[in-house]
Amino acid sequence: MDGVMAPIKSKYTRFARDKLLIKPLAERENLLDLSVMADPGITWPVEDPRYYTLADRIVAAREKGSASLSLMGAHVIRAGMSPLIIRMMEEGLFTHIGFNGAGAIHDFEFALIGETTESVPRYIRTGEFGLWKETGMLNDIVREGSSRGLGFGECIGKYILENHLDYSKYSILAAGYRLGIPVTIHIGLGYDIIHEHPNCDGAALGRASLDDFLILADTVSQLEAGVFLNYGTSVMGPEVYLKALSMARNTAFQEGREIRHFTTAVFDIADLGDVSDTEPGKSEARYYFRPLKTILIRTVKDGGEGFYFRGDHKQTFPQLYSACIGK
Repeated sequence: MDGVMAPIKSKYTRFARDKLLIKPLAERENLLDLSVMADPGITWPVEDPRYYTLADRIVAAREKGSASLSLMGAHVIRAGMSPLIIRMMEEGLFTHIGFNGAGAIHDFEFALIGETTESVPRYIRTGEFGLWKETGMLNDIVREGSSRGLGFGECIGKYILENHLDYSKYSILAAGYRLGIPVTIHIGLGYDIIHEHPNCDGAALGRASLDDFLILADTVSQLEAGVFLNYGTSVMGPEVYLKALSMARNTAFQEGREIRHFTTAVFDIADLGDVSDTEPGKSEARYYFRPLKTILIRTVKDGGEGFYFRGDHKQTFPQLYSACIGK
């Protein structure tokens, strides 16, 4: 086993990415532009008093120096919530934001051209979906930044800010780099359009996203008396949170600390019926909705509390924002 092991010839062929036709973003028709962005100067009526309870706990976490973490799906950006998220970061109400890979792509495209989101039905028919030159720059940005010790989100935020992209004020990643607040990206290889591109280096992207997972685990280690929000991510959010919490509790127990007394909240559109602290049976479909059993039941069963808010992000996030900023 000493030395460098000889390569083994694989039985299987690989797709030749150098044959792909990559087109400029200027040729892509986008479905969203900056008109979707919410105005942080507006307050929205708060219909559910539990938003105020949650806001109280977010403010309390800030005052105690505990983590206030939110893991989000990319649709939160597509819904135009970026200005509200950035304002909450500036107010110290979020100490960590995490996205899947699509979140990084939408954030970057908004910062670069003020538009994002292609028509999948249109472009998949001709094999153009995802194959846009400027979006593929993310592979180079992350490879370069990761080689210098940065995590996935930090690489992109630094690039957007230092290159003064035209619409950088709408970038959550740039705001995180400016404020020193982690904005981490948790990818699955093959999930995102940039993985189609010839310049995609899986080792570099994997290393950068693993660094972000370790940054996340460090934040979760500060979750006692804190808050964890899961916004519209039914797989990435609960799964990376679960593993990070196990790591954080492992070291906390060795140090004589606890990570039990914290608040969680899930924001989604799934109809979960009556949400209680009793885990549904395996014969029920909602048992397989990870945010329910992982975030609202299992990980808060010994001292925490979970809340479920059902609705579109365009309604639920502005209400949370208004309840928090009002404090």
